[in-house]
Amino acid sequence: MDFEVKDSNGNVLNEGDSVLLTRDLKVKGSSINLKRGTVIKNIRLTDDSEAVECRVGKSTIVLKTSFLKKKN
Repeated sequence: MDFEVKDSNGNVLNEGDSVLLTRDLKVKGSSINLKRGTVIKNIRLTDDSEAVECRVGKSTIVLKTSFLKKKN
């Protein structure tokens, strides 16, 4: 990949990072509701610079980076 994936604050995200959700999200096609402040561990980068893939429970979902903040 020749592009950087950045969170809502402009921090560069890497494979395996942990992120925090910056707002409540309803997941389309599922009954999952993700609350603000939820920690998502071990993200995977995609071919899109504005999206990351992650596991929530037993489901794999794609989240937009504009709703994520890198956890230090």
